[in-house]
Amino acid sequence: MSSNFSILTLGDGLITMNPADTGPLRFVTNFSRKVGGAELNFAIGCSRLGLKSKWVSRLGNDEFGRVIYNFARGEGIDVTNVELMDGYPTSLNFKEIQEDGSGKTFYYRHQSPMLTMEPKDITKDMFEGVDVIHLTGVFLSINPKNIEIVKQVLEIAKEAGIPVSFDPNLRLKMWTIEEARATFMQIFPYVDILLTGLDEIELILEDSSDEALIDCAKRFQINQFVIKDGANGSRVLTDGTWYEKEAFKVNPVDTVGAGDGYDAGYIYAYLNGFSPQERLELANGVGALVTTVSGDNEGLPYLEEVLPFIRQEKGIER
Repeated sequence: MSSNFSILTLGDGLITMNPADTGPLRFVTNFSRKVGGAELNFAIGCSRLGLKSKWVSRLGNDEFGRVIYNFARGEGIDVTNVELMDGYPTSLNFKEIQEDGSGKTFYYRHQSPMLTMEPKDITKDMFEGVDVIHLTGVFLSINPKNIEIVKQVLEIAKEAGIPVSFDPNLRLKMWTIEEARATFMQIFPYVDILLTGLDEIELILEDSSDEALIDCAKRFQINQFVIKDGANGSRVLTDGTWYEKEAFKVNPVDTVGAGDGYDAGYIYAYLNGFSPQERLELANGVGALVTTVSGDNEGLPYLEEVLPFIRQEKGIER
């Protein structure tokens, strides 16, 4: 099912080395090559749900860069503003997965191709026909100068009246909580939809009480303050009211990418006029399905897969 709505996201793409076995990485000897990156996962999730997705990025002009470029293009993503850069190797990460599906990620981003992007590379024509701009804290964590690139995006969005969604996607292996907090405080005034994990917002605000969350939403005039809480479900504060939806019960095998999938589901539902509780339900469903498949984005569902799932419909397979 296609949609007339379009999203744009900006960020890194990585080769993800998925372990063949669970447990500490030092004991794993075999890996499968996959594609990942928070913003790219989001773009893929939106595309599979039927939104038009545009991804702005830089990749290494190498074999891994071509793998990611071709993969994104194959998912129907607009890669017009993705460039392959000489002298900057495509970034990698290695995943460690435990028996319960939880895990750690080890990043190898030295000389990231994203370092070649400058504010002047962000032009108004990129945003023509875009209905939502989605940003994350991952791109901001790669290099301190990226705040200027994001500010350029935010100013264009403000001038064009395009809503901005933001996922802090806190990566404390990339920067300190103090650096992240100072940067996010510059971003929040531009954010219309905040999509944050409960643990993340507690670190950012140093308080996760309802009073602190409401105060943050009011202070920065965030219209939709979404709290993702994994197996406990999610909730959103909008127009002064909290709405909640329980999580779907699944047997997770890999939780990486679930938050990106959640974001895609929420933005799809928002653009298509769903009620607050319907947005949470669809987003919970997408996030849950992602965890049932190994890989960052392999489990991202198509709309015709997630709708029967959230409706608990049983199909006949022959």
